[in-house]
Amino acid sequence: MLPLLIMIVLNVVNLGYFFLVVVNLTGAARTAILYAVEGGATPFAGALPSAGGSSPTTNTGSVAYLVYQDLTGALSNPTGATVQVCSQSNVNASQQGANFNTGGVLRTNCSTCTSSGCGAVGNGSPVPDFDPEARITTGTGGYALNQVRIRYTFNPLIPGRLFSIPLQAFSGICNSAGSCTFTRQAEMRAMN
Repeated sequence: MLPLLIMIVLNVVNLGYFFLVVVNLTGAARTAILYAVEGGATPFAGALPSAGGSSPTTNTGSVAYLVYQDLTGALSNPTGATVQVCSQSNVNASQQGANFNTGGVLRTNCSTCTSSGCGAVGNGSPVPDFDPEARITTGTGGYALNQVRIRYTFNPLIPGRLFSIPLQAFSGICNSAGSCTFTRQAEMRAMN
């Protein structure tokens, strides 16, 4: 009876950590999208925050910095998260914060950040959603959908297939090697 009880307790510990990670990623995405759209929300801070720049873990005015700070203390390796920021602050080579490159609809430009830096501005992978009320033709005006997508890979607290039975039930999240990958996303529309 004791081995069965220990197995149940260890599975509960791993499942609890699973939910801790999910809750923290969801909260970080929600906070980051608000900051990406509103910025500092003061007359002094008129510009929208950048995605992260060349050093997202130290660029205190960036969206990626906010995500990494939200995850610090809650996750074992917060800088291991990948943050995709799709907002109008990501200006492309044409000096535009949004583009019509995919499907003729207005999409915000994306930049994918890791702890070592952010990639080039583009459509991103995966390609961001478009706002259903965005202007279909080129020009100004309309709405643009801003997104923050956080991807985080972790190992359960207690390794071993026997102690991660509930995590294995979520197909596509945890692999056979024992690591789990979560992706959380938040969206908010803004005037273009």
